[in-house]
Amino acid sequence: MEQQQIINDLLSILQSDSLGDEDFNQMALQSFAYQYTNNLPFRKFCQQKGKTLRTVKSWRDIPAVPINAFKEVPLSSIPPEEAERFFMTSGTTKGVKGKHYHPTLQVWNASMRLNFKQRFMNGMEKIRMGILFPTEEEMPNSSLARYLTLAKQEFGTAESQYLLTENGINLTLLIQELEQAERSGEPYALLGASYSFVHLLEELEKQGRHFQLPPGSRVLDTGGFKNQSKEWALDDFYHQISSLLGVPRIDCINMYGMTELSSQLYDSGNEHVPSIKSGPHWLKTRIVHPLTGEEVREGERGVIVHCDLANFNSVTTILTEDVGMKVKDGFLLLGRAQGTEAKGCSLAVEEFIRAAKGSL
Repeated sequence: MEQQQIINDLLSILQSDSLGDEDFNQMALQSFAYQYTNNLPFRKFCQQKGKTLRTVKSWRDIPAVPINAFKEVPLSSIPPEEAERFFMTSGTTKGVKGKHYHPTLQVWNASMRLNFKQRFMNGMEKIRMGILFPTEEEMPNSSLARYLTLAKQEFGTAESQYLLTENGINLTLLIQELEQAERSGEPYALLGASYSFVHLLEELEKQGRHFQLPPGSRVLDTGGFKNQSKEWALDDFYHQISSLLGVPRIDCINMYGMTELSSQLYDSGNEHVPSIKSGPHWLKTRIVHPLTGEEVREGERGVIVHCDLANFNSVTTILTEDVGMKVKDGFLLLGRAQGTEAKGCSLAVEEFIRAAKGSL
């Protein structure tokens, strides 16, 4: 199947209201065939695991590529230099950054817009936004910068603006924004990296300031706040946001995403933590045993695997290093892999590298 046909099929799927299991399976197998044919490191990995075009009969059979493989080789079905854009990972492992290549941002953009509208906007067409993250011009290879750019462009009012500078949060401007929102009675949204909210909360505490944002106001954080100036338990974090900004915890949304995916997952607020997260109808999540790769039962811990149909150029199915538990309506994100779970992820990376070496 040609790339353009896959893109057209995906755009149709994204714009539909739902996707049946059989249709999801068919699209996943079409993408697998395309990637198996054109993505040589992925093909070598599949062959080492005895997975071929003949033996893979279901999306569940598609080998899950460990997320750190993006740091080892270019996982792309086109020559990387032909990509319209690539996004880079944070480089937390030995400083090495992975790259995710996108022949076109058409699918990525559609995935973001459609999912964001449904999961964050909650029926609103536009909302005034404050962005606690650098601009796309400042970080052109950041998927989060792209995500927030689209959020502001598509769903932000004309008054929406960035509130982060090279010296940190522009606190004076941010407080003006919050005061204006209180006076106007119009809903206001703050969006950004979780660690930016940590700095904001610390500053508001220091100044003894708190706000009561109008009904309909909301917060979106993403990425966690590990290794920041203060360690926060999730419950404390969202309690502070709600107390200092006056936004109910049910309207404090966490977006769970990663550079290696082309879609994002959300919860429905953080009234209770950990919150239940889920993806759009073109993404399915499994929880697997870290050593066997077998799917575990509901209520059991395991490593999270995502199958994202929007990942048409790289690989649809990714083994993360996150631990989760399947529950009704989604899964719980329980943290990073530790102990046996981390060992399983490391072994998966080693297995991939051994296979991929034969393709270089």
